[in-house]
Amino acid sequence: MGQAFPLIGVFDSGVGGLSVWREIVRLIPDAPLTYLADQAHVPYGERSLDEVRALTLRAAGWLIARGCRVVVIACNTASAAALEALRATFPTTPFVGMEPAIKPAALHTRTGVVGVLATPTTLRSARYASLVSRWGRDLHIIEQPCLGWVEAVERMQSQVGSAEDAELRRLVGDCVMPLLAQDADTLVLGCTHFPFLRPWIEQAISAWQAAHPVAHAVTVFDPAPAVARRTRQVWLELTLSADGTPAREFWTTGSAGRFAQVASVLLGYPVPARLLTL
Repeated sequence: MGQAFPLIGVFDSGVGGLSVWREIVRLIPDAPLTYLADQAHVPYGERSLDEVRALTLRAAGWLIARGCRVVVIACNTASAAALEALRATFPTTPFVGMEPAIKPAALHTRTGVVGVLATPTTLRSARYASLVSRWGRDLHIIEQPCLGWVEAVERMQSQVGSAEDAELRRLVGDCVMPLLAQDADTLVLGCTHFPFLRPWIEQAISAWQAAHPVAHAVTVFDPAPAVARRTRQVWLELTLSADGTPAREFWTTGSAGRFAQVASVLLGYPVPARLLTL
């Protein structure tokens, strides 16, 4: 009998990390996965870095105790606050973290203007400041703290065309339009919740371009595929052989029913969830 595939843990404050989960599943269909959402404390993006660090360390400890051999911190805010502390506290566990895609955006922009859509805590972190210092020195970086975006995804009931569609168009447009008005041709999604708002981001871009026929093309950067590729690389280094069907489970510190309802909408298939008290 072969050795079981090593378990991958995926952590986020809420459902946003499912944007990373789906990329990992696409790249590593054989991987067993455990997802943990700390919805008792969502959103992280408006909490202090110290508080986010403590919450993330506690969650990672639970995932490791459950048997996870690789832990993906599928949250930009948690990565910015806790990644160094996680690696120091759990030195034998590989951690894969998120960071805003400043580097590819800097290499791609033609106008020299990059818009960063993120949470306030991510934008004031040293990790983010280091990225901007390294890759954004000759660029105009416009930071847009997207208040309300995380909460909108956390309560999402359906996709484009739903009753909530008009409210989402307004919420997203209010953040995206000012960036386009300042000539941004590259938008960075600096939170794992935000890819689930991409249809409305694209709508805002299309509306701007329709109103400004000479407007340039706009590229949206989502770091989730790159994180999934790195996770696959780390996971393969631990993998020998395997038997059976990969097990996948979802846990939340909030409402299991609510998580299951929203996650099923976001992923497009039924998602069972269990309640965890940390």
